[in-house]
Amino acid sequence: MESRIKNKRVLGINGLGRIGKLTLWHQLVTRYFDGAVINVGREVGTSLEHIVQAIETDSTYGNISRFIYGVGKAHKSFEIIDESEGLLAFDGFFIKVLRQHRNPSEIRWKDNGVSIVVDCTGQFNDPTQSADSAKGSLRGHLEAGARLVILSAPFKIKDKAKKTPDDSAMMVYGINHLDFSPAKHRLVSAASCTTTGLAHMLYPLLDREETSQIMTASMSTVHAATNSQNVLDAVPKAMASDLRKNRSVLNNIIVSTTGAAKALERIMPQIEEIGFMADSVRIPTNTVSLIILNITFNSKMNEKGEPVVNKKFLDSVYKEAATGPQKGLLVYSHKQNVSADLMGFSAAVVIEGHETHTRTGFMHLPEEVLTSHGLSAGKDLHLPVTHAKIFGWYDNEYGSYVTTMGKLIKYLDQNLQ
Repeated sequence: MESRIKNKRVLGINGLGRIGKLTLWHQLVTRYFDGAVINVGREVGTSLEHIVQAIETDSTYGNISRFIYGVGKAHKSFEIIDESEGLLAFDGFFIKVLRQHRNPSEIRWKDNGVSIVVDCTGQFNDPTQSADSAKGSLRGHLEAGARLVILSAPFKIKDKAKKTPDDSAMMVYGINHLDFSPAKHRLVSAASCTTTGLAHMLYPLLDREETSQIMTASMSTVHAATNSQNVLDAVPKAMASDLRKNRSVLNNIIVSTTGAAKALERIMPQIEEIGFMADSVRIPTNTVSLIILNITFNSKMNEKGEPVVNKKFLDSVYKEAATGPQKGLLVYSHKQNVSADLMGFSAAVVIEGHETHTRTGFMHLPEEVLTSHGLSAGKDLHLPVTHAKIFGWYDNEYGSYVTTMGKLIKYLDQNLQ
């Protein structure tokens, strides 16, 4: 690596897609690391200048200099130090671009002083695959000299008979990042953008006695488009079962799936008892998504015969969380927001308090039903049940996911030493 950052903190980034590029942007904003080594694994365009253009411009967030320093201020630009070595600099932050290898085990992390690698390719998600896997694996980064690998996606184990290895864990900053053990963990998944936002919506509810008794819960994310979708309609690949994924992202609302519920169980094990359901609806916008959380509580009644869990109570729970343990990660808003208002907004989730709603009814359980289940109350039961609908915004690219993952990266680095 360039001598000017030798013996300093250098972050490795594998992949220059949406999350890879924005992870670099985040480091240019926070300056926690002194430099970065980015592995592209191939030539881009005809020169290093073309890589620079791909990094500094963005159709969603605009030009990087304007994004960091604002409109009307002196703008900075990238300087190409050495074309052949792939050396760049941006306002004192040094970057080296690697263009030779795509297999993680062959990337020269050790030679370039990289201890932590963030894999943003989306290609290596299985923590059980060995370092010498023919098509590459997460563990290949360790073989190449990294001490810790952070995956910008949930783990996905192909062999269902295998379990997550002991040296691997899924973490969301502000939820379970304190579980990190530097002596044990070598592969850490930063989950997904939706799981990150959802975990922060549920955390304060599970932390309060009044809302900890969850009977049922489900979620739909109204999700912005991603690069996994087609610009125009295309013929599905062999064995494809979901034909909607091949329809044009520009012209359709597309019902899809999400692994957020399964990932959430690994972040917050108590969720497994609830039987959480989740789905996704893709819409033609470039970023900012919306979680619609439907949740049913076994609600107590106060001395006036009114439900304890109501809109006012839920508002107070989120307001307290926003100024307390989740400050900077959860934001409570009573504004009437639209998605564009949250673009680039740095919080894991923004609660749309204006739209929180509750409704309480009673579940009638006849005595004979209770008896048939081995229970005997001596009379029919009328259980108060409160259903709540809670909305949470999250910028699924930079604002929510990349910034929250950036906090996780910083914490892991500080505790890896």
